[in-house]
Amino acid sequence: MTRISKKEFARRRQWLMEHMEPDSIAIVPSAKEIIRNRDVEYAFRQDSDFYYLTGFDEADAVLILLPGREHGEYVMFCRERDPKMELWNGYRAGPEGLCKSYGTNDAFPIGDIDDILPGLLEGRERVYYAMGRHAEFDQKVMSWVNVIRGKVRSGAHPPGEFVDLDHILHDMRLFKSAAELKVMREAAKISCRAHRRAMQFCQADIHEYQLEAEYIHEFMRAGARQPAYNSIVGGGKNGCILHYTENADLLKGGDLVLVDAGCELDYYGADITRTFPVNGKFNTEQKALYQLVLKAQLAAIAEIRPGNHWNQPHDMTVKVICEGLLKLGLLKGELEELIEKESYKEFYMHRAGHWLGMDVHDVGDYKVGDEWRVLEVGMVLTIEPGIYVAADNKKVAKKWRGIGIRIEDNIVVTRKGHEVLTEDAPKTVAAIEKQMRSKKVVR
Repeated sequence: MTRISKKEFARRRQWLMEHMEPDSIAIVPSAKEIIRNRDVEYAFRQDSDFYYLTGFDEADAVLILLPGREHGEYVMFCRERDPKMELWNGYRAGPEGLCKSYGTNDAFPIGDIDDILPGLLEGRERVYYAMGRHAEFDQKVMSWVNVIRGKVRSGAHPPGEFVDLDHILHDMRLFKSAAELKVMREAAKISCRAHRRAMQFCQADIHEYQLEAEYIHEFMRAGARQPAYNSIVGGGKNGCILHYTENADLLKGGDLVLVDAGCELDYYGADITRTFPVNGKFNTEQKALYQLVLKAQLAAIAEIRPGNHWNQPHDMTVKVICEGLLKLGLLKGELEELIEKESYKEFYMHRAGHWLGMDVHDVGDYKVGDEWRVLEVGMVLTIEPGIYVAADNKKVAKKWRGIGIRIEDNIVVTRKGHEVLTEDAPKTVAAIEKQMRSKKVVR
């Protein structure tokens, strides 16, 4: 049972229709089932835009919104009930279930869409649709429009304009409601518990995937059936690979392990990174770089408040990290010149964060009119600075090589400033070492 109410889904559809131009139609397809091997599919995950507007999690469905339609503005197409197929693959709502449980004004079998949809398009001036995201479905949309164009001499009126649906819908999704934030707080709490559990479990000579298993265990036992993304568990030099997901090597005493992992709960994700010593104790070099990353992260988080722009936290991380690398001797030169020439990118090559929501790299523009977007109440973002010293970087002393560190938290912009959703995951040196000393996980 989703934690987002039917009323909220209805409000979302109504808001979208109110912001569409007159005499328009919106078309949103569901996700498709994808074959994994032979006749076995990957676990189905609904398209985020489709789910955001419907709460419906079956494949082979299409949402139609028709503002001002006399016979109902909310129309859906879906698979029909089929007892034989449901015996194998599970319950289907069917058109009747859509009307009863999802509030549609009309619902039709997906097999009838070619016959019905041209009639819904006819007379509409504009089609709101995310052209280019679903190549096969793009062709279907154009075929329906062309059916009407072929009847122009008989008085048919085809749509004359396509409008990018993403522009409106994704801006809408950028601002989280109270109900969405409630789900995201719970996803964050579950993910924080998983990070604490992993710190207790971690030791030398286990595999990275064994540590990953502790996260999955904690996610699923709390009702979050899957991670929000492929978890990164990188020990030693693997922590310097930004999107390392093999998670197959042995963890070695004396190394750090970088773990980027968060759960998905009711289609909303958490995204947390913690870096901790495999043997439970930071050495001198690890501690120096770790405290520098943490200092940069805390300075960036302090920049999150309404009225500041998106890039201010990133700029702060660059400044703090450059100053620190200069003091440690990993960078040489003048601070302003190093920042201007982006010399820091040898060690810190990514942005400080991204939007977060139903997609782990969530939708929403970062710039508006070529200017960095101003932060507003209800936006949720990550702050995740890092330092990565490649194992083969011979420009620096050997003691620094192979150290990869990232610290990531999830932040919501509030009226008073910000709220850190993921503060329960230990991140100071003292808190991490204390957590790792309390070995309570049964191996």
